[in-house]
Amino acid sequence: MSQRLPTHVEVASILRRAAAEGDFATVMKRGDPDRGTVLLIVTSRGRHVACLERRLAADGFYRWQATGPGESAGSEEIRDFLRKQARFDEDSWAIELDIAQPERFIAETTLTG
Repeated sequence: MSQRLPTHVEVASILRRAAAEGDFATVMKRGDPDRGTVLLIVTSRGRHVACLERRLAADGFYRWQATGPGESAGSEEIRDFLRKQARFDEDSWAIELDIAQPERFIAETTLTG
């Protein structure tokens, strides 16, 4: 099984990565600092692109996977999804990323796990 960084360290890394690339990131919901799951709401210029969640795979490694509302979902649909996620997992984190090249970010993120 892979070792996992505490969630607050992983979140800080995501926020720094976005800032370093000139993009915007904000924590929408704070969860457990050590073991909460992380949900990324990926947007580009305010347009919803995807939701990604880091999940434990069958091989014991954590990987980013697409989840939730698809591309161009409306804000109400995204809010409903976040409410359901929060009820299901109170320890989870939600981070909104507004990035210039979302497709590249998603490809790099899901490839590297």
